[in-house]
Amino acid sequence: MKNAIIACLTTWLTVVSLQTRGMTETTNLNEQLASSGFKVIHESYVDQNWELFLTNPDGSASVNLTHTKDQHELYPQVSPDGSQICYVSDRGQGRSTIRSVWVMNADGSNPHKIADYARQPFWHPNGYVIGYLPQEYKKFNVVDFSTDGIAYHNLKTGESRPHPNSENLHHLYNPNFSPDGKWIVSTVHAGMGFKHAILLIEAEGDKIVNLEIPGCRPSFSPDGKSVAWGPGDHEIAVADLDFSGDLPKIKPKRISILDEKLKIYHVDWSPDGKFLSISRGPESEGDISNPGTHSAACEIVGVHAKGWDLIAVSAQKDGILDLPSAESGVWIPLTHNGNSNKESAWILTR
Repeated sequence: MKNAIIACLTTWLTVVSLQTRGMTETTNLNEQLASSGFKVIHESYVDQNWELFLTNPDGSASVNLTHTKDQHELYPQVSPDGSQICYVSDRGQGRSTIRSVWVMNADGSNPHKIADYARQPFWHPNGYVIGYLPQEYKKFNVVDFSTDGIAYHNLKTGESRPHPNSENLHHLYNPNFSPDGKWIVSTVHAGMGFKHAILLIEAEGDKIVNLEIPGCRPSFSPDGKSVAWGPGDHEIAVADLDFSGDLPKIKPKRISILDEKLKIYHVDWSPDGKFLSISRGPESEGDISNPGTHSAACEIVGVHAKGWDLIAVSAQKDGILDLPSAESGVWIPLTHNGNSNKESAWILTR
């Protein structure tokens, strides 16, 4: 009898401990996000139009930054100082769509075009150069890797120039600079001699390093020591980089975020490196009855993704996080309306 009572008491204490730990993690993550001063900029499909929204980390006070009827804004990227946003804008329908790279102030004012037939812009750490991927052909193709080369646009001079090795760069997508500006991490698909790979590309040279990891859409951490990416449709991973040798290498995964049922994509770091935002939703190939959208895998830019929302997780806890079975508060919803909320970027607003 005594042993049974002790066993029951031990079980009760364990349950209380787990519940308390869950409550503490909920409080901590909520409080950390609320006090961080960060907001999230993301694309969303509202009133038959792609727009860019600025949203509080609890999903409240979502503000439309673009308000356009004749064009569709997607893929926002925040400048290093948080003062500007570059993005892509689509005009037209179907294969006649013209995708262009634009830039505007962080409050949505002063939007102006940088280049036509261009996609997937990314900021140099100096804050006045924007890299982008020239489109492979003028006739539109929604697939991300329909690109040819890399170009750099200087906001101070208004001039663009090709990457010094641009003629050998083909079918890249989702590029971004390392914080020191020396490397670009990007996915390549069916190009440059690769079937599919995640590469480090020397920003001002001809070195190309295959990180030999599966998946796509890599993102450098703010300190440049780690990379987050999607190894597959249902995982987001983080691994550290080793720069001690002649060429960088990637270490084993230290964070693995899993969702067996829903797709998870488009990972992005908060500026302090403490949080990750992720797009999450059911599989589909879009709904082309919606103007300005295309038919392809729902995670692709410009494809309607019904039921997709953004979530945030901690980037400071190593190990495996299974989203469906996780304790309450281990991950936090950033949006709640399911309006094709994808491609988030963080901004410090104070």
